[in-house]
Amino acid sequence: MVFKKLLGSLGVGGPTVDTVLQPGPAVPGGGLSGEVRLKGGNTDATIEHITLELVARVEAEHEDGEAEGGVVFERFTVGGGFVLGEGEERSVPFGVTLPWETPVTELYGQDLGIVLGVRTELSVAGARDKGDLDRLTVGPLPAQEAVLEALGQLGFGFRSADLELGHIGGSGQRLPFYQEIELSPSARYADRVNEVEVTFLAGPEGLDVVLEADKRGGLFSEGGDALGRFTVGHHEVQGRDWVTEVDGRIQALIEARTPHRAHEGYGHDDGHPQHHAGPGMGTVVAAGAAGVAVGVVGGMVAAEVVDEVGDFFEGDDEEEESDEG
Repeated sequence: MVFKKLLGSLGVGGPTVDTVLQPGPAVPGGGLSGEVRLKGGNTDATIEHITLELVARVEAEHEDGEAEGGVVFERFTVGGGFVLGEGEERSVPFGVTLPWETPVTELYGQDLGIVLGVRTELSVAGARDKGDLDRLTVGPLPAQEAVLEALGQLGFGFRSADLELGHIGGSGQRLPFYQEIELSPSARYADRVNEVEVTFLAGPEGLDVVLEADKRGGLFSEGGDALGRFTVGHHEVQGRDWVTEVDGRIQALIEARTPHRAHEGYGHDDGHPQHHAGPGMGTVVAAGAAGVAVGVVGGMVAAEVVDEVGDFFEGDDEEEESDEG
């Protein structure tokens, strides 16, 4: 979908801008291409620069609870330095590279509820205006898909995914937030674990997989969070028994006697406390559209995501309008 917005701060009759992304999902560390379409207004205008901002809806914890807001996590200047004539139509193609830690928004075609957008900023003779957000869709890297598919084969189910403001201590995380994918435990571990969270930190060479298990307390065992981590090279995905390997990681995590001993030094550095083989993760996630529970009532998933996306984009526009006034 193409979003259009009159550049209000430039006055009635100013240039208009549309940003069109190439169809299909991008991947972390991969290319994002498209074109910025400009149409001149009532007079000639000097286009100083055209900038694309990558924006994410992120959750932040504070003393009174949680809040959500937009976070810009990358900027690209893709054009500028020309005069756009009165009524002139011009297309500016672009190709940029996404950060490796860009969150995954869909798995097997099913929306995970993560909201990312591309916002276009146009600078004309010293005045700036930010256009509407275009929805950005990002699919998983092969290593991410392999780990999630193995968890699905082990019987873990998708609950939700979100972006948390903060850093994972001891990691090489570069973005100001990280993605958590929350999973319900398989029948094998349900008596010992409330949920398992997976975070991927990708880089040029490979992928850090951070696992966190919310362990149930028992008569002779201590509950709490246990953390583990392992690394996968991008070239090491093929030829591995992922189900056996991931199951071993989960077992080691759950059997760790003391929380946070699974990998010393890893933790959530945001100043707040954290809280048998079955169908693959692709089947579990995609089943949501058919009305099977995937952490929320089946059939409500798509509708809730659409509503949240609309609220996020509309709220962003209202904030910009208030700033302009």
